[in-house]
Amino acid sequence: MEPMTDDARDREYTARLVRLQRAWWKRFLDVQAPYRFNLRRLEPGFTLEVGCGIGRNLEHLGGNGVGIDPNRHSVAVARERGLRAFTPDEFDASSWSRPEAFDSLLLSHVAEHVPKDALLPLLRRYLAYVRGGGKLLLITPQEVGHRSDPTHVEFMDFARLREVIDALGLRPEGEYSFPFPRAMGRVFIYNEFVSISRKP
Repeated sequence: MEPMTDDARDREYTARLVRLQRAWWKRFLDVQAPYRFNLRRLEPGFTLEVGCGIGRNLEHLGGNGVGIDPNRHSVAVARERGLRAFTPDEFDASSWSRPEAFDSLLLSHVAEHVPKDALLPLLRRYLAYVRGGGKLLLITPQEVGHRSDPTHVEFMDFARLREVIDALGLRPEGEYSFPFPRAMGRVFIYNEFVSISRKP
């Protein structure tokens, strides 16, 4: 059997996201409601989301943002849902690629996929599109969630997220565990670290 190409892996990953999100019981129970509430209460304003996938957070934001994802198949699904989404090259060529055009930069369940030596350059690149005084929002999985995906490469807990914020010269504004207290991260797969910082 021939090894799977990167594009085929991307297509398979997108199909998995679509399957998971469209599960009937998730629609029936609206399991995203707490996470939608959590994101909106952070008041991110016009948001640039790096690693937008098929657009779940862009929908949570009511479309008040632009998404970037290297997976062209995921970008295509997000666009089919009526959302503004681009591959990195497409974003660079778009009218949205302007310094300080956004109020916030969001990475939700992305930082843990990025090797340590690549995360800071990635954040620096896209923070240039955030206005002075704008926010950086980092959301990462806790223990069970981290172990649930073999593509996770870095466990990004509060201590590691603080290191990232300090290295970027941002001002920390807050951090908390969501939706349950921190101890639940060892047993509940969807518990998250949430970190908020602000650009000078």
